[in-house]
Amino acid sequence: MRVDIISAVPELLDSPLQASIIKRAQNKGLVEIYVHDLRQYAHGNYRQIDDKPFSGGPGMLLKPEPFFECIEELKEQRNYDYVIYCSPKGEIYNQSLANKISLAQNILILAGHYKGIDDRVREKFVTDEISIGNFILSGGELPALIIVDSIVRLIPGVLGDSESALNDSLMDGDIIEAPYYTRPAEYKGMKVPEVLLSGNDAEIKKWKEEQSKILTEKWKKINRSEL
Repeated sequence: MRVDIISAVPELLDSPLQASIIKRAQNKGLVEIYVHDLRQYAHGNYRQIDDKPFSGGPGMLLKPEPFFECIEELKEQRNYDYVIYCSPKGEIYNQSLANKISLAQNILILAGHYKGIDDRVREKFVTDEISIGNFILSGGELPALIIVDSIVRLIPGVLGDSESALNDSLMDGDIIEAPYYTRPAEYKGMKVPEVLLSGNDAEIKKWKEEQSKILTEKWKKINRSEL
């Protein structure tokens, strides 16, 4: 898989993309990630990438020219399965969408900033608009990182335990996993549920299913209240 990210603030992406699972995936040759500085495609003495919107009002918009030049250059070299614009107006991101995108070979992510991007960029190139939630951020870099992290971990061979991603919450529809515990069995008066120490596989399975059901219902109730 190859992921290209276009950003007005590329330094926000550098450290997370060079750590933990994402770094190991790149070192294994399972994913290539390239960050493109939008300012490198701007012209003039000041390499201006933003301007005031024609509609007036506060805020600035990212100009179309740098995006067009960068995207057109990239698309001359390869075809993209997805050109994603991180936007609060987009489809709310979820595990099902992450699973779908993780099967792609080439992904291009556009990180907006300020008030967003000139809509001609979206109209010309964007295949999918994605929002990570009903709130506003300063830019699209954090959503871009969330998308990258969520899809890279699904690539076969990235995680050490091949089943660890398959067993995560929300991987099998809207199902939340049962709680997990590890050693010590008691810490500051707080004990691990006895059933998990019993060695009785049938009872442990039953407990996990019951806890999963309780947590799933709680999760659904919380999310319904926020709609």
